[in-house]
Amino acid sequence: MTLPCPWYECDSRIIAAHQQPATLIELCLSRGIDSHRLLRGTGLFVEDVPKADTLISPAQFLTLIDNAQRLLGADDSSFLFGQRLLPGHHGAASQALALANNLQQALELLGELRALLSPLLTPRLLLDEHHAYLYWLDSCGAGEQQRFLLEANMTAVVAMSRRLGGEHLPWQCHFRQAPPRYIEQYWVNLGEDLHFNRPYNLLRLPREHLTRPWPQTVQSTAQVACQQARAQLHGLGADASLLDTLQRWLFRHVRQAPNLDHAAAAFAMSPATLKRKLHKHGTSYQEQHDQIRMLVALYLYQLKGYSNDEVASHLRFHDATNFRRSFKRWTGLAPSTLLALLRG
Repeated sequence: MTLPCPWYECDSRIIAAHQQPATLIELCLSRGIDSHRLLRGTGLFVEDVPKADTLISPAQFLTLIDNAQRLLGADDSSFLFGQRLLPGHHGAASQALALANNLQQALELLGELRALLSPLLTPRLLLDEHHAYLYWLDSCGAGEQQRFLLEANMTAVVAMSRRLGGEHLPWQCHFRQAPPRYIEQYWVNLGEDLHFNRPYNLLRLPREHLTRPWPQTVQSTAQVACQQARAQLHGLGADASLLDTLQRWLFRHVRQAPNLDHAAAAFAMSPATLKRKLHKHGTSYQEQHDQIRMLVALYLYQLKGYSNDEVASHLRFHDATNFRRSFKRWTGLAPSTLLALLRG
């Protein structure tokens, strides 16, 4: 069965220049960066940025981020950008976030409206009995800009929860990367419960904080804002990126161990075309498939208490030994070693 929904790709013009890109541009200009150098290679001109109909692609936005990082040369750039992102200035989508009943509703809206509010990284919310987990997955082939985006987007969520909820929450932050040399910026913006060299990028929070009422809710206005935001999303013509759509398809079909041919058929294209599109995004089908299998395995271990044999069976491995070998290739660690690290 083919997928019914369209998606956007790294060269699709779906990002309003006057929203997140303008926020980054204003930050750079406030620090004395020359606008011509900042916009070099982006296809943007300063006079076009404020126009409501100026749209840029994820690739153009990533070029802008690369230029900004290089020209600013400051350790706090991504965090300052993140402080400005949410609820942000995205019209109805931002208003819907700002009027959310509680943090859970805000995070669910962030996921639903991700093409508007987080077009370069996909937030994925999972809950267990005790915690909420907000995973971040690459949407458009961020490459060297992924660290900047993770710092900015995690900061955005932490800052939004403090701003709208009126309290500091005990967020725990996990990163795939090694500890940075500018760790003090993480302490200031994300707190001190930081964990590096982990197999995923996520924010974790005790679940009881999700449903505490936020004071600024106006129910009727919030409902109208949500309706308008969904109409805005519909107007884009795509509610998710190609990588996001593939990742979600893989999550749904992980037990069938689908190969490239199966995925290509679901996406109504040839295997060669899907392979080429993924290469354009700096990835491959095997890399995406392995990433999803790793996340599902960790979910089954941590949240469901599955054994090696049960996880191997769920993921359609022939035996636990073969699974353990693959798991070590995905994460660099044997399952027992990684679980001991995560529980420590």
